[in-house]
Amino acid sequence: MELLLDTGNVAKIRNAMEYYPVSGVTTNPTILRKEGDVPFWDLIGEIKELIGPQRSLHVQTISSDADGIIREAGIIAERLGMDTYIKIPVDREGLKAIKELASEGFRITATAIYTELQGVLAAMAGASYLAVYYNRMENTSIDADDVIKNLRTCTNECGAKILGASYRNVSQVLSSFHSGAHAVTVNPDIIDKALYSPLVSGAVENFRDDWYSVHGEDSSLLDTL
Repeated sequence: MELLLDTGNVAKIRNAMEYYPVSGVTTNPTILRKEGDVPFWDLIGEIKELIGPQRSLHVQTISSDADGIIREAGIIAERLGMDTYIKIPVDREGLKAIKELASEGFRITATAIYTELQGVLAAMAGASYLAVYYNRMENTSIDADDVIKNLRTCTNECGAKILGASYRNVSQVLSSFHSGAHAVTVNPDIIDKALYSPLVSGAVENFRDDWYSVHGEDSSLLDTL
């Protein structure tokens, strides 16, 4: 299983990497827009440097035609390295670009996947990751879990990984894993909020109070050595 961060906020990425087992970072124009009027290459370059070569970076193309997508992919790889995953929405032009780029050794994250057919075709075209838009699918009465389960069966032969994306809460994230997703990409805020549960903090406080009742206020296990 893999956990990726769905954000362009450098501070959030740095903080999340300190606490969570982060495998990479995904970006798109909508996410980057939230960071304000920041030069694109400066921001992407900073993220790339921060996460290092051991984590994956996913950067989206903008063009709507295959030729434009292919040219943009070349620039992304030239600026950031061939280890960067090129995010390409799955429509006819996107599939044409995925097929060409994959044959040339580019790493591809097929994105904006809402249907099983999109995922299957993208996998057959050579995509490495299939980004399934979980919450957006639910909002349009598409059974996201069913799509993920079926895609897992279909993609076992080709090696493409299912990457759950577009989440509203932790329950959706866990459902994706239960349904067979290999990875999820999540805004760090969702994880942070789930871990700051009053149930968890209450249990920690009870443990601490019980320790203090025996060993004294403000003592720790180290004080017993």
